[in-house]
Amino acid sequence: MQKADIAYINNTFYRILKTSNNQTLVIDCLHPKMPFWTLRTQYTPLPEKQLYDVLNIAPPAEQELTSDQMRIAHERYTLIAPILYHLGESTATANIISSISEEHNISKQTIRRYLYQYLIFQTITVLAPKVHTKEKVLTKDEKNMRWALNKFFYTRRQNSLVTAYEMMLKEKYCDSMGQLLPDHPSFYQFRYFYRKTKKLQTYYISRDGLSNYQRNNRPLLGDGIREFATNIGTGMFDSTVCDIYLIDETGALKGRPILTTCIDAYSSMCYGYVLSWNNDTKSLCHLLQNILTDKTEWCRKFGISLEKSQWNVQELPGIFVTDMGREYTSEAFAQITETGVTMVNLPPYRPELKGAVEKFFDIIQSMYKPLLKGKGVIDPDFQERGARDYRLDACLTMFDFEKIILRCIIYYNSQRLIERFPYTQSMIHDGVKPYAASLWEWGRRQPGANLISFPHDTAKIILYLLPRTIGTFTRRGLVVNGMRYKRDDCAERFLQGGDVKVAYDPDDVSVVWTVEKGDFIPFELVESRYKNRKLDEVEQIKEQSKTTLRSEQNNARQAKIDLMNEIELIARGGVKR
Repeated sequence: MQKADIAYINNTFYRILKTSNNQTLVIDCLHPKMPFWTLRTQYTPLPEKQLYDVLNIAPPAEQELTSDQMRIAHERYTLIAPILYHLGESTATANIISSISEEHNISKQTIRRYLYQYLIFQTITVLAPKVHTKEKVLTKDEKNMRWALNKFFYTRRQNSLVTAYEMMLKEKYCDSMGQLLPDHPSFYQFRYFYRKTKKLQTYYISRDGLSNYQRNNRPLLGDGIREFATNIGTGMFDSTVCDIYLIDETGALKGRPILTTCIDAYSSMCYGYVLSWNNDTKSLCHLLQNILTDKTEWCRKFGISLEKSQWNVQELPGIFVTDMGREYTSEAFAQITETGVTMVNLPPYRPELKGAVEKFFDIIQSMYKPLLKGKGVIDPDFQERGARDYRLDACLTMFDFEKIILRCIIYYNSQRLIERFPYTQSMIHDGVKPYAASLWEWGRRQPGANLISFPHDTAKIILYLLPRTIGTFTRRGLVVNGMRYKRDDCAERFLQGGDVKVAYDPDDVSVVWTVEKGDFIPFELVESRYKNRKLDEVEQIKEQSKTTLRSEQNNARQAKIDLMNEIELIARGGVKR
């Protein structure tokens, strides 16, 4: 026999505790009592699991216990530890149990129970107290209070607690004549039950809605951007309506411009921007083109001198992070993935996941708003009764405002101090300064920088976002949207026929591009009367032509009938030979 084995002898399970000469010290596992000596016999060791199955209990693993449970288990083991050395000595064991009982004021039976449990299972964890969770049974009044809170208080109607209490009395504590019964809970009891059972998450969601909870009350426990942006190359896209009214070149009020931008999640560098009047896919096309543009040349158009190091961005980020806006989830914008970009659409109401771009808007607007007061800038009292009509103050054009935005972005990129950037040891060693432009230049040299460049043709990026349709090769050319297109080196394709995917520009039908194997092949319009026209204009011209033809169709048929009658009349009067 081996120590700690489990043996099945005479219809019971025994734990082997000691062996000496021809005797073995064992404890009965099914009917626990003090260990005793028995003659050694032949047996087959049994697995621990078989004992657990018979007893219908298994000792918990240490990681499953709380700190308090483990503390108590060790305290109980300390009580029985002196007994373990004298196992098999009945007199000494009895004396030790008595002294422990007197010293710690614990009954002998309890000490024996701890001893039996440890000896049978051979682990301290079995001494840990069990956690009993007994669900409290609600009284009838408490059930009525719970019902009233769910029906009248935790709703979008946002009733007060007093109203919910009074509605409960009306529904549950009035007789058939509507008279209040004398035996009803007080408001203080109702309020106490509410406070005892209140859960803030339930309160916010039920009364204000899930979307408001996600925006304003949800715990912000994540590391936000740093969880998925470990280096440069994660671009966050968003748009905002600027808090200023602008005019056009004639002095007429134009409206509030929309600023669309892309911000690097790691360095907070601004990739590029676009100011527009509409927030659509076209503005995103201009934004991507701006990202790939040489910023030194771009700023020169506005009379601004810029050093290359202040805004050295001419690549697309490898990851586009957008919200669920219509323009970002459109099929046209999704085509940008053909360049190798990975699209990530954030769930609704999670602004902290694109905090870099949200912070950008706050900083940029806080720069120009104090300096442009009285020039169309909107104050917080906008649309309140008695507030000034800020449209009357507008005096800047889009060109003027864009120069201001450019100045703000240059400051944001190269001169704004980033105070809470998580510097690494290597960054400190390399002397990286706490500016977005410095972090960007350092990050693009590191492994893992995820950027996509278009070195030869920056205008090509627009082609990826153009709408697509199916064109057909025929002898008369490539037919797209009812118009014919040609290309000198595609004679064989025109003869073979077949369909092909085509990208087209709705604002100018002069050229279309076939999309094959990632390449865009241009085709020129055959019908010159449609050149430089929008697709809508072409369709309108075709529809007007069809209308004109339909209106004259009956006249043409009548003329044809008249011609046939005249010919027959002349034929009947002819001379026969």
